[in-house]
Formats: sequence, structure tokens, C-alpha cells
Amino acid sequence: MTITGAVSRASLAEAGERLEAVVASGDADLARLGGDLFSVLHLIDREHGLRRAVSDPSRDGADKAQLVRILLEGKVTPAALGLVADVVALRWSSPSELADAVEVLAVTAEAARAEADGKIDDLEDELFRFSRLVEGEAELRAALTNRALPDDRKVGVLGALLDGKVTAATSALVTEVVLRPRGRTLEGGLGEYGKLVTRRRQRLVALVRTPVELSESQRTRLAAVLAAAYGHDVHLNIELDPSTIGGLSIQIGDEIIDGTIAGRLDDVRRRLGTG
Repeated sequence: MTITGAVSRASLAEAGERLEAVVASGDADLARLGGDLFSVLHLIDREHGLRRAVSDPSRDGADKAQLVRILLEGKVTPAALGLVADVVALRWSSPSELADAVEVLAVTAEAARAEADGKIDDLEDELFRFSRLVEGEAELRAALTNRALPDDRKVGVLGALLDGKVTAATSALVTEVVLRPRGRTLEGGLGEYGKLVTRRRQRLVALVRTPVELSESQRTRLAAVLAAAYGHDVHLNIELDPSTIGGLSIQIGDEIIDGTIAGRLDDVRRRLGTG
């Protein structure tokens, strides 16, 4: 699940921003979004002709988006359908990197689900502990990685281990790795998913107040500048606020970086004792 192509890395970053916009909108059913994205991944992995068609850089992005809308309409939630249509319209270095990007988005959606429930720390810890359990229990590992064992039997084993004991997101991610390893070892898959969850848990969230909408390139540059300054990935929550008059007001935790005209006027008033 390592994205190596420069074109794909740029598209993955843009796709991630679009996922965050869906999550922040409140319109997505987070209990279903990750599962829907995994279902799309399974389809892309299974249908090689479709995977080539929706990742073909010579094909118009709108045509690719329309193709997936026709295929998926009514089969996934509207939020997932819109996101996938946006993702396939982007440029990808190879069909496999498009599939890998969809997997990254699916895992991230499950992490967002846990985050919304206030359980992202639990998700990170549970993935780590399950990985250690698998490493220490040879019989369990053998059962879960046995290609001859039917999927329903593996699901039964996982149910006995996890039901009622872990978050819904943990159960979903562990089940995905077990049933569809995508060429990885069980420990390798759990490790990759764990890193994505950790990355989200450690990110900072910046509330950005601006009088005008920021373009995608402006958002990307601002996030990069803040990430460099704080040493962590920074997610931007954009709030349109005409009262800022000009510039940006950025709040990260208790720290406020105010570059607005209104902010400077307030500072002048305080200095003059007229605020």
C-alpha cells in the first residue's frame, strides 16, 4: 500500500482532502463509509478491466467518474459514490496505485469513524494488541491465514475473539486484513493499517477563519506550511467569516495566529486602551 508515483502521491493528497470534506460535512454515514469504500476496492481488485478503465490517464476524468456512478448507483451511500467518482477522475500513475489509494481512504474513513465516536485511541491500541496476539499464537495465525479455510469460518473465529470487546472500526479493519490480505502477511497488513490510524490520531486540526473561500492549491500550501512549523500533519477546518475583513485567522489548540485586518485593528485598540 505504498504510493510511489509522484502523480499518484499528489492525487492521494487531493483525495484525502476530499474525504476530510465529506467527513466534516456531517452528511456521510460514517458507520458505512469505510465499508462502502472497501466494497469498491474489492470490485476494483476483482475486475481488472474496470481498474484499467478508471485509472487510464488518457481517458477524460468526467467519463471515468460517470462510469463508476453508473456501476455503483444505489449500491453504496451517496457520500461514498461522490467520493469515488471524484477519486477516479484524478490522475494515477498505475491501476494498482489507484486501488491502493482507495484502500488508504477506506482505512482513513474507519479511523474517522472511531475519531467521531471518541475511540481513536482505542482503535490504535486494539490493532496493536491484536497484531501481538497473532504473533504470539501460532495456531491462531495459522487458522486466519489458511487459504483452505472458508471465509465464514475465519469470520467466526474473529467474532469469538473480538465481538463486544473492541470498537466497530477495529473489527472492520481486522476482518478486512484477514479476508483480503492483498499480497501482505497478516502482521504486515495490520501494521500498515495501524500506521494510518496513528497518523490520523497524531495530526493537528487547524480552524481557519477566512472572509473568502480558499482554493485547493491555497489549502494545500497552508497545510504544508503549518505541518512544517508544528512537525505534524495538519488538517484544515475552513470557516467562512466575513468579519475577519482580510487575511486569515488560524487556531490550533489554544494558539491563535491572527493575520486578519480585524485582528490587527483589535490589537491596536487594546494597545491604545480603547478596545
